[in-house]
This record gives sequence, structure tokens and C-alpha cells, in this order.
Amino acid sequence: MKLSNKTALITGGAAGIGLATASLFYKEGANVIIWDINKGQGEKAIASMTSSSTRSMFQQVDVSDFDAVTEAVSEIKKMFGGIDILVNNAGITLDRTLMKMDPQSWQKVIDINLTGVFNCTKACAEIMVEQGSGVILNASSVVGLYGNFGQTNYVAAKAGVIGMTKTWARELGRKGIRVNAVAPGFIATEMVQKMPEKIIDGISSKTPLGRLGKPEDIAKAYLFLASDEASFITGTTLSVDGGLTI
Repeated sequence: MKLSNKTALITGGAAGIGLATASLFYKEGANVIIWDINKGQGEKAIASMTSSSTRSMFQQVDVSDFDAVTEAVSEIKKMFGGIDILVNNAGITLDRTLMKMDPQSWQKVIDINLTGVFNCTKACAEIMVEQGSGVILNASSVVGLYGNFGQTNYVAAKAGVIGMTKTWARELGRKGIRVNAVAPGFIATEMVQKMPEKIIDGISSKTPLGRLGKPEDIAKAYLFLASDEASFITGTTLSVDGGLTI
């Protein structure tokens, strides 16, 4: 029970990596709050994870809406007394090359994948500072480290997340708060599995470990960084990519 008596908020937790993380954190003893914009899927996720309403909760929250975020965080504090772990997992893709990308596609990805991380961290950090402790984990990506064709908006957001992670680690460390990022490679989520089989096979063949990652692979990385086993780790970005970027 690595997270016993901890309260964890996972954004974008209704499916994929977010759901795998929420489920694992719950098994490790945490109170788990899932945020997602998809109410039906979010409620289904909570039901699949646990039957205990005292240790879990779903809130329909758009992370790009700062007022909605702060209101939801206030509700969590009232119900659970605080927030010990924030996993900024919510994100979207709207892939286009630079020459085909319109301002709306740029802005929507930035609003959710970058501004959303700021909004959630700002609201939760205030509670963590009051507590004198906390862990903030940000979802970046290997493309945020190395770039990727056709993903100007997504890469910009994920690279920005790495920069914010380092900045917040400097600012919040003396207040008892650790801040780290995880940079997944290609993970077999619903989104990736919709890609053509030829592309998936190509990615697998280029990965030294010979396969796509599983959502649970990322969840376990988050678990380690959230636990006391990582008590002297902050400001880092952990690549979990099967060696793809070697």
C-alpha cells in the first residue's frame, strides 16, 4: 500500500493511461478522484475501479476552464481534507503539418495540454503549500523532447510541460512539494490502436523492446514517482518509451 491515506487527483482519468493510473493508485491505498469531460465514461471508470464511494469520486471538469478547476478542487478539499497527488494527464491531439494547421487547432491543444496543466497545478499547489507536502506529476511525451512531424501544437505543449516541471520543482521544493514529468513513448491506448496496423508495426519494430507500451507501464512510473520511494527525486522527466529514442 504505497499510497495509503493519500488523496490523488488524476485528470483525463476516464480511459487509457489515466484510468490505468487511477486504478493502480486505488489498489495502492489512495483516495482517487477522476476528472474528465466525458461524464458517462468517467462514471463508468469509477464503477469499474471500485464500489466504494468513500474513497473515490468522479467530477466532470474541463481543465482549460480555470474557474471550473478551482471550484472542483475546493469540493475535493471539503470531502477529503486535501490533495496529496496531482497527475496532470488530460490531453488531446489535433495533428496537422504547419502549413495545414489553423489557429483553432493550435489553440485548442495549447488550452488543454498546456494551460490545463497550469490551471490544475495552480489550484492544487495552493492546498499542497498549506499542507507542507504534495506531489505533482505532469504528462509530457517523447515528442516533447525530440519533436515529431505533424504535431507542432502537441509538441509545443509537451515541451512546455517539461519547462514548467523544472520551474515548479525549483519554486515548490522548499515547501515540501515534488514536481516531476513522465514522457511516454507510443502506448497502446484507444487512440493509438486506431492507427493503421502498418504504422503500429513500424513503431514496434523501431522500439528496442519490440512492442508498444501498455497504459500500466506508465501508471507504474507514476506510482513510483508519487510514492515515498522517490522522495529525493524532483524536477526530472522520466522517459518510458521502450528505448524508442535511444
